[in-house]
Amino acid sequence: MDSRRKPANEILTGQVDGLNHDGWGVTRRDGKAVFVAGALPGETIEYRVRRRQRNFDEAELVRVIEPAADRIVPGCAHFGTCGGCALQHLAPHSQLQIKDAMLREALRRIGKVEPAQWLAPLSAEPWGYRRRARLGARFVHSRDRSMVGFRERMSSFVADIERCPVLVPQVGNLVGQLSTLISRLSIPTRIPQIEVAAGDDCVVLVLRILSPLTDADRAALLEFEQRHQVRWLLQPGGPATLEPLQGAIPQLWYGLPAYGLRMAFEPADFIQVNGAMNQRLISHVLELLRLDAGSEVVDLFCGLGNFTLPMATRVHRVLGMEADAGLIARAQANAVANGLSNAQFVAVNLAGEDAGQRCLAAAAKGPWSHVLLDPPRTGAMDILPAIAKLAPRRVVYVSCHPGSLARDLGILITEHGFTLAAAGIVDMFPHTSHVESVAVLDGPGCAQVPVV
Repeated sequence: MDSRRKPANEILTGQVDGLNHDGWGVTRRDGKAVFVAGALPGETIEYRVRRRQRNFDEAELVRVIEPAADRIVPGCAHFGTCGGCALQHLAPHSQLQIKDAMLREALRRIGKVEPAQWLAPLSAEPWGYRRRARLGARFVHSRDRSMVGFRERMSSFVADIERCPVLVPQVGNLVGQLSTLISRLSIPTRIPQIEVAAGDDCVVLVLRILSPLTDADRAALLEFEQRHQVRWLLQPGGPATLEPLQGAIPQLWYGLPAYGLRMAFEPADFIQVNGAMNQRLISHVLELLRLDAGSEVVDLFCGLGNFTLPMATRVHRVLGMEADAGLIARAQANAVANGLSNAQFVAVNLAGEDAGQRCLAAAAKGPWSHVLLDPPRTGAMDILPAIAKLAPRRVVYVSCHPGSLARDLGILITEHGFTLAAAGIVDMFPHTSHVESVAVLDGPGCAQVPVV
């Protein structure tokens, strides 16, 4: 009988032979891939198909018959229901091995490249690390209360959780109390989300509201703010509509003590989610670049200057480029506030038609010895020829997507003559399937300088 015609509630048995890019176990039924949430490679399992697609099915785990040796008890009571994490049931060292294997497979299959050296995985404390998050809020009429948290696995519903151990503790320990608070307000059905932005000395909660608050609502929010030492911002419209519940909008910042820097940012700005890992990553990248006092660096997709300003403390000059004019303004302000005159920033769209020409025009006052790039998930394909024309002796590419990284590395190597000196993973998001990575390239004809 064809598996597509089997009842949806039938319990099936399978052998798991791998993980997909979402961290779900992969088994097969009649030649068709089945992705099973919560299953691990090497396990024999029972599962139930919940969603059928053309090329694969999605299933829930019913029972582990033979567990994998590296299966552990998850650190969160809500794991398996909440969809915020995918790998808590896998030992931390095995999580690193899985992510390392994902990067290696992407480089071989997509980029058809292999580094001269594989870098050891970079990791840090796997709990209480997440300082930026978007929590869903949803009023459930059958329970007569609001839920606040991440989405459920395989569902659009918000998971019913009391605490989240991957969020910074100032917020992670408050999730259940946030649910209670939103339920008490006059507009619980008109609050779809709460965004979290945690600086080193202040936590901001951005409350999205689709209808006005009453005076009683404001009083309840203020009491919560004072009791838990957080700050509320209200967002009735787009990002430009942020307004404080009381007083002025708080100034958020995070420190980079190894470089004597303080980085100011706004609640909606992109920052690296994992603060401790970010500090390790910056030091790692600067070491891989092999900078000296005479180095001249172009930092592409520079954001707030997260890498730019630490480099400015070590080199002759650095130029940061970023499409978001607001981020560029704050990067320049951070340079001034930290007393760095050798860091310049320019707003440049580094994607789309003529992106390469825009990049080269902004970097016309060369030469440049090094290039650092940290693009979004889509990668940096539109400016790869421009990077080659800048003729750096070393490039470090920080990536949040192995597929686009592999594609771009393949182009830089096969079409522009770069050499892939090293590559490795950075565990920016422990317990998730997200793979952050770093690659080191040497320019055509450049002497092979040791990576570390």
